[in-house]
Amino acid sequence: MENYKYKAQDAEGKTVSGTLAAENEQNLHERLKAKNLMLMDCELVNAKKYYKPLKVSALAEYARQIGTLIQAGIPLVKALQMLSEDEAAGDYEKEIYKEIVRMVMQGIPLSDAMESAGGVFPPLIINMFRAAETGGNMDSTALKVAEQYTKEDRMNATVKSALTYPKILAFLIVVVVLVIFGYVMPQFDELFASMGTLPLPTRIMMAISDFVRYHWLFLIVFGVSAWLAAYFLKKIYKVAYYIDKIKVKMPKAGRLMKTIYTARFARTLNSLYSAGIPIITCLSIARKTIGNLYIEKQFEQVIADTQAGLPLSVALDKVDGFVKKLTSSVKVGEEAGSLDNMLESMADNLEFESEKAIQQLVSYLEPVMIIIMAAIVGFIMLSVIVPIYQSYQYIGKG
Repeated sequence: MENYKYKAQDAEGKTVSGTLAAENEQNLHERLKAKNLMLMDCELVNAKKYYKPLKVSALAEYARQIGTLIQAGIPLVKALQMLSEDEAAGDYEKEIYKEIVRMVMQGIPLSDAMESAGGVFPPLIINMFRAAETGGNMDSTALKVAEQYTKEDRMNATVKSALTYPKILAFLIVVVVLVIFGYVMPQFDELFASMGTLPLPTRIMMAISDFVRYHWLFLIVFGVSAWLAAYFLKKIYKVAYYIDKIKVKMPKAGRLMKTIYTARFARTLNSLYSAGIPIITCLSIARKTIGNLYIEKQFEQVIADTQAGLPLSVALDKVDGFVKKLTSSVKVGEEAGSLDNMLESMADNLEFESEKAIQQLVSYLEPVMIIIMAAIVGFIMLSVIVPIYQSYQYIGKG
């Protein structure tokens, strides 16, 4: 038995919270249902945190190996043992898999063993495997989970790859500016000192150069402090909430972020729903995989509306942060009785649009950063050349 801190809703629509002992989340849901309460959210109290979460790529490989081996007729325990001895897996992953094998050999279901690992496996894969254990289709479910995580990993890799060049340009801008102000500009000190009144751009450049040269330690401390402050501020819920809200409100990038969030939600909801998991549980799990606190917070109302009998398309239409195409597709799926197929088609379409939007955004970002670098260097060059040119003019007149 584990202690769960839960948030539920009673028959009158009021939110109720508390702590209850249960074997797993499904058992918690059943125990609350017996009390006429509908589970909205829950988390383990004093859960073990021995391991950090597995990477998306590792989750995809884990699910793929289990699905492939079971499909080949290999028993689950033997499949897990093979995973724990796989040379391609790291020591950290092997340690986790060996613990999973130990618990499964004791008669504990795979989903419960994964859940007791303390946050290593996300709720999506745990609940998918739990539904597969009930339905007896572990091989096909595991392969479906593997496909989802593979697509998610590919999307993350696309975003990371697209932003690599802009990051390099930003780094070069900082380096070039520091070198010019810290080393190049001081070389002109004696020359400029022998001149009369310097142009305003030159005086500004020399002042910045002196500050960089004599207060470089302060700049380093300030930069590190600013980075640490930003890092810890993002850990505060309210700050992270408003940052995530800004992400979906931005003029150009906001549309891209909405597309990515919608695709991620549609893919997760499709996987859970097609596995036969109740829609309320699907929504409770899927909202945690979106990656945006602003959107996630709105799902409290979505779940409440769905429990009240509203169609899912109507409940989702109120969410600020999804593209409107989602609600249209969900409505068609509800009317045709093929919600899982429509969600899968929607996710594929949105992921394709996301990749195009990312490339388009980067195509705008790269020339802008090059122009910024050229403007900075050009301004510095002018601040050096103009006073020298003026001095030559004075010499010529003299």
